[in-house]
Amino acid sequence: MNNLRRTSAFSLIELLVVIAVIAMLLAILMPSLKKAKMIAKQMVSSSNMRQVGIAIGLYADDNKGLFPETTHTVTSDKSWIYTLGPYLSEVDKVRICPADPKGKERLFNNTTSYIVNEYMTTYYMFGTLVSSESFHNLYKLRSVTDAITVFVAADRWSPTDTNADHAHSRGWFDSAVQDERWTAIRTDIQVDRYRTGSSNEDNTRGTTLFLYGDTRVEPIKAIKIKEMSDNNKNFAKPM
Repeated sequence: MNNLRRTSAFSLIELLVVIAVIAMLLAILMPSLKKAKMIAKQMVSSSNMRQVGIAIGLYADDNKGLFPETTHTVTSDKSWIYTLGPYLSEVDKVRICPADPKGKERLFNNTTSYIVNEYMTTYYMFGTLVSSESFHNLYKLRSVTDAITVFVAADRWSPTDTNADHAHSRGWFDSAVQDERWTAIRTDIQVDRYRTGSSNEDNTRGTTLFLYGDTRVEPIKAIKIKEMSDNNKNFAKPM
């Protein structure tokens, strides 16, 4: 009996080996699990933006092709995302990106994880309503398939700033200096929102999402956006 008990029990070495194997398996699986989780968040965000794109189209149909306005011309409670409310099933869910680290704060403070391309909206400059080079009518765009309407908001935007509903894309390419253009872009949009691991210094490790005028949502690698910035290609301006 004593011999049977001794042979059926785990030794300390065997237990340590089992623990080591489990630890190794977890080390192998954890990156994959993190990646899968981020992919799921990106898919939800893509769905959110797709719904926004459809809502923009419906709003334009009811308003002679015009895009909803931003805080350039209206108060924050009438910002574009809330103007689209009647065309969205649940605006509070749609306006928050699940990968946004400030998502809960934005939800509480009535702000959004997504910002409109400034080219798509009317705005005031020095007290004057600017209409030249404005692309704020969906029906008048040369190509809705190439016109980016909405970006993913940068972490740099304060979650309490209710005026932070649009990118300052008209000014991204004002500078002739590469680094200044890239800084201006990253100040407005989170080019590496969907990534695993920490962000690198120039935010080129990861992906973001662009919403186009035809309601298409495309994942765009941050390194590709930087290449366009370095080459002085104004991707934000409709053709």
